[in-house]
Amino acid sequence: QVQLVESGGGLVQAGGSLRLSCAASGRTFSGVVMAWFRQAPGKEREFVAGISRSGLSRGYADSVKGRFAISRDNAKNTVYMQMNSLKPEDTAVYHCASKYRLEYNSVRQEYNYWGQGTQVTVSS
Repeated sequence: QVQLVESGGGLVQAGGSLRLSCAASGRTFSGVVMAWFRQAPGKEREFVAGISRSGLSRGYADSVKGRFAISRDNAKNTVYMQMNSLKPEDTAVYHCASKYRLEYNSVRQEYNYWGQGTQVTVSS
């Protein structure tokens, strides 16, 4: 079992920045790949970014590429997402997720563990 708790969401103006954190507890954190997904009202949950177990491999959705950066600190059992140049369309509940696989991907059904989410609201 892996328990995930997100933090760092909030209200920000367009063009601003936020840093999300996801603290993990339970089984060995370095053994799971991590990802961030988001879900806006009335929309399906979508992949935002993923990171390998070592942190050396990372990937992003096209909509956030160049603006968001995912990272992890295995010593602190925490994954982060730095979000810059935020846009109103980034407004959503952001969830971190994990799975015991070699590589991350964008298939949400493959992720076994989820956090409860943190709200990000970007005003225009």
